[in-house]
This record gives sequence, C-alpha cells and structure tokens, in this order.
Amino acid sequence: MTWTHLLAFNLTLLAAMAAPGPALLYALRQSIAGGFRTGFATGIGLGLMAACWTGAALLGLEVIFSLFPFAYGAMKLAGALYLMWIAWGLWRDARKTVSDSARPGANAFLGGLLVNLLNPKSVLFAASVLVVIFPADMGLGVKALIVANHFLVEVTVYGLFAALLSTAPARAGYLRAKPVIDRVAAALLGALGLRLLLSR
Repeated sequence: MTWTHLLAFNLTLLAAMAAPGPALLYALRQSIAGGFRTGFATGIGLGLMAACWTGAALLGLEVIFSLFPFAYGAMKLAGALYLMWIAWGLWRDARKTVSDSARPGANAFLGGLLVNLLNPKSVLFAASVLVVIFPADMGLGVKALIVANHFLVEVTVYGLFAALLSTAPARAGYLRAKPVIDRVAAALLGALGLRLLLSR
C-alpha cells in the first residue's frame, strides 16, 4: 500500500460523507441543537462505528452477509426502525426547548454509534470501495492503519461541522426556526428509514 491508496480512499470517503444520509443529517442536527460538545460526541460515535464497519469489511464480513442473508435483513430492519424512531422523536419534540430535545454527552455518542451500527449497507459500501482502491495482500498492521485513518477522517469532518454549526449565529437561527427544522429533519430521517426498509 502507498500513500496514493490512502489519498484515494480519503477522497472517496469525503465524497460519501458529503452525500445527504442519516449519519450526516443526524450529526448536523445534533451540532446545531446541542452545541459543540454534543455534535462532537455524536461525530465520535458515528466515526467509530463507520471505522469498525471498514474493519469488518477488511476482515470479510460482507461474505457472511452473502452467506446468511437473514442476518443482513435483520440488521437492515433494525436500522430502518431506529431511524424512524429518531424521526418520530424529533417530530414529537419539535416544539420543546433544546435542553429537552437534544441528546447530550454519552447519549450523543451512543446515538451516533447506533445510527451507523444499524446500517449494514455501510459494510457493503466499505467492501466495494476497499476492493477497488487497495491491493489484496495487506497485512493486519496495514488494515489497522486504514481503520485508524478512517476514524480520524470522520472525527475531523464531524468536529469541523460541530464547530461551525455550534456558533452563536447558527444556534440563534436554529432556535428561531426549531419547530420547522426539526420536523424537516424528522421527515427526511423517516424517509431514509423507509427507504432502507424497502430497499433490497
């Protein structure tokens, strides 16, 4: 493996992170609603689980999903229901104060972890990217480096989002439009959960 392989992987990862999805949407909402610490804790949870999925892909977990489709289906169902549960909570609490509706501290980390844990498509995406970018004969040390690199990129990106979106102007704007923003976020997360539930 050379530095060009890692560069290609990081560019692909950044492009994937920029695409609107449950992880990005959840992180953005958490950062605006709960401030930097909540947004950063959410990002650490999201990044840790995403890096774990990459590690699983490097170790061949996608083969298990191919051999046991029911395992993939069960995780997909759980992930879809979890996203819809988050969406319902956002919709229900749209008019509550931020302190009542945001997930602080350890709960923010756990929420981020669960959002990416219950998305088995992450491991399939990681596997397809890894096969295209990296050579096949990598040792465990190199694979560990790739996983650590993935975690670092995710935490850096979500940390920057949290710092930007937790500024006073961003927070003031969110507080003014909280019911609308939360319900739009709820609708999008619910739609993503439904899409995950119905997709093959």
